[in-house]
Amino acid sequence: MHGSDIRFFPPTNARTHEVSGAGAFVFVFTLATRLGGKLLWVREAWDTVQLNPNGFSDFIDPAAVTLCSAKDQKEVLAVAENALRSGAVTLVVMTLSQPIGLTEGRRLQLAARDGISTGVAIIPEGMGSNAAETRWRCSPAYDASSPPQDSTLQKWELIKNKSGTLGVWNVRWHTASRRLIVVPPAGK
Repeated sequence: MHGSDIRFFPPTNARTHEVSGAGAFVFVFTLATRLGGKLLWVREAWDTVQLNPNGFSDFIDPAAVTLCSAKDQKEVLAVAENALRSGAVTLVVMTLSQPIGLTEGRRLQLAARDGISTGVAIIPEGMGSNAAETRWRCSPAYDASSPPQDSTLQKWELIKNKSGTLGVWNVRWHTASRRLIVVPPAGK
């Protein structure tokens, strides 16, 4: 099954979305693969998490990723808004550490609409903006009965959706075919 078999994935283009959890980076890079094009990743300069090109090269060409460090969250939002509005990149990823208000969230939505770009905010668990189109919680899904090669199993939960429907899927990235596979629940 392809990622398109997950209802609402990829999320609506020209809108901004949110994702949290230990699997958020897998979600972002899977989305980047589906959308193609260029990706801009904006984060606060104090954030010491480093993206290793070897870690995401199974998803997209590292040359398609531009990393940007901003002074603070206000600047992260300003850079993201400008990038979304410009339409110069297909996907804008923001790493956020604090909640954003409705005004900031709406500005991002308008910018995404104007630039026909997709925005994703990686947020801490339990945080989120009312303006987000969708909110996903992504985490590793451990199954003791799975063989070792199944270590990439993820549980993706759609926990907010302005279109109404929510859902939960177990997924795995298949590197050779560069596609997302929906994994049926284990039999009892």
